[in-house]
Amino acid sequence: MDIAERYIRLAHAIDAHREGFVDGYGGPQDWADRTRRDPAELRAWAGALLEGVEGVEDDARRAFLTVQARALDTMTRLIAGEVLPYADEVRGLFDIEPRRAEVENLERALSALDAALPGSGSLIEREEALRSRVAIPRDDILRVAGPILSQLRERTRERFGLPGGENFTIGLVQDKPWSGYNWPLGNLQSRIDLNTDLPVLLPNLPDLLAHEGYPGHHTEHATKEARLVRERGWLEHSIQLLNAPECVVSEGIATNALRALMDRGEVEAWLTGELAGVAGLDPDDVTAFLDASRAREGLKGVSGTAALMLYEDGATEAEVLDFLRRYGPANEGRARQSLRFISQPTFRAYIFTYSVGGDLVKGVLDREGTPGFARLLREPVTPGQLREGTPDAAQ
Repeated sequence: MDIAERYIRLAHAIDAHREGFVDGYGGPQDWADRTRRDPAELRAWAGALLEGVEGVEDDARRAFLTVQARALDTMTRLIAGEVLPYADEVRGLFDIEPRRAEVENLERALSALDAALPGSGSLIEREEALRSRVAIPRDDILRVAGPILSQLRERTRERFGLPGGENFTIGLVQDKPWSGYNWPLGNLQSRIDLNTDLPVLLPNLPDLLAHEGYPGHHTEHATKEARLVRERGWLEHSIQLLNAPECVVSEGIATNALRALMDRGEVEAWLTGELAGVAGLDPDDVTAFLDASRAREGLKGVSGTAALMLYEDGATEAEVLDFLRRYGPANEGRARQSLRFISQPTFRAYIFTYSVGGDLVKGVLDREGTPGFARLLREPVTPGQLREGTPDAAQ
């Protein structure tokens, strides 16, 4: 049996126990067997897969399959009832170290945000008031998204190229733990869902659409399907797994997607000019939100730290909510949405893919610029290769 078939069959067998592990699949349907098998059998499959990938001749293919197979092995250990320390779970699934933010740094960022927010009242009151002034009515979100997607797609095509026939649909959903999601459908297609449980803010919309669409998740999946599956016959890239090292690279790409197309000045000019007009918002409010966003960058480790509190420190949900409310900073609804995300079994370890992956891919952009980002869209790269900073590791 081909190594890709063994890999894909094991992934689907795991998904029978942990629904959602397979995030997307566009390969042969007879490999997508979700028969629920005994955990001991899955453990044996995983061990055999780890041995099998050692014989893969292509260096880049072998490196990718090795770390992915380790994640599948970790999943079978969890399914078999093994209790792993939380940090070991993160390492086993994602090939990264979980990171904790220093409270002193969070306090400094919070002070900077307090100084940047306009108006009077508590920090949370001013934060919520400003958010409400830059929110887009639900019925207007897709209309405002139209010109943003058009610009992002054109820039992505010019800078990185897009495979012929790629496309995605976009819709609005509710009652989800995330703000946006890209569902890979195969055949160069995706579906993007935007969650409207919380208000969608204009200053965040270009980043969100770049993250999920151009040149983020959709672009990466379609490009790798065209180049790796169709051209090279590496069918392991016809499946996307939710708890595996590929997610670190994928979220790193998506987190840096807008930065790969525009510098900060361009984005801010676009938001306060054309897009504020399209959305019917006061450009001064958008400017105030962007000013405060610089301070918020120092708070990006909050969710990961909250997860470590919950799963490693033994903190109660009430204590974690207090932490999220203070350092989010967030009202009750947004704090509970963050807690809901890290409380999901599928996402409890996933939270670190954003911060760690984002920093790793930012390093590639800083060192290599557009060619480096293009390489990540096209080639299989592991978190370890990004840590080592070896631009030719996956070629």
